[in-house]
Amino acid sequence: MAGKEHSGRVAAVSGASRGIGRAIALRLGALGAKVICISRSEEASAKTAMEIEANGGSAEAVAVDVGDMGAVGAACAALLDRHGAVDILVNSAGITRDGLVARMAVDNWNDVIAVNLNGCFALTRGLCLQMAKKRWGRIINVASVIALVGNGGQSNYAASKAGVVAFTKSVAIELASRGVTVNAIAPGFIETDMTAALNEPIREEILKRIPMKTFGKADDVAAVAAFLASEESGYITGTVVRVDGGMVMT
Repeated sequence: MAGKEHSGRVAAVSGASRGIGRAIALRLGALGAKVICISRSEEASAKTAMEIEANGGSAEAVAVDVGDMGAVGAACAALLDRHGAVDILVNSAGITRDGLVARMAVDNWNDVIAVNLNGCFALTRGLCLQMAKKRWGRIINVASVIALVGNGGQSNYAASKAGVVAFTKSVAIELASRGVTVNAIAPGFIETDMTAALNEPIREEILKRIPMKTFGKADDVAAVAAFLASEESGYITGTVVRVDGGMVMT
């Protein structure tokens, strides 16, 4: 893709302050979209917004805890009041609270579900109806290959992301006749703050499971998101695109 394929579109990206969400926000901004950078901290999301604007794009920062459904509903209403419509929604906000299930604190389970799954639901619910009414929209949910294969010590994260996959397929069916596509991206191990915290022995073990023998980059995921947000992807819906270096083949 080249040029300004997303000119005239408004894109809301949650988790835009860092990692994959930030990379997607920057990519959509570079392609001409007006990007609403959403994160829990306005200061953090403003950094991404300012970077988009410094590169000649258009952006604004919004602070909202996506795990708070009431706050998300109010934020969606305010966005629609200001912009009239949101054309592209990227649900990228996510957290981890790892631990063995037998010892996992209930709060660590609930917090991960609230942000990773409930946040995806809340933003989609708040913005999908206006997409359906104008018969065009793109919803892109960032899941994980962990949703497909599981991972010890991450039962909460795996469950939340598996929920995102099932949610994606169901909402895709609901909105298909209205010109709104709903797809998921399942990244593998991507170089982000989360993977940077892994010690070297763990990184080496993970690399053994990846046929390409390297971690991916956030830009690898952003490129797929930009395509799924485009006109060219209009006949793709309900799918899960793996960006994992061949880690999961089925």
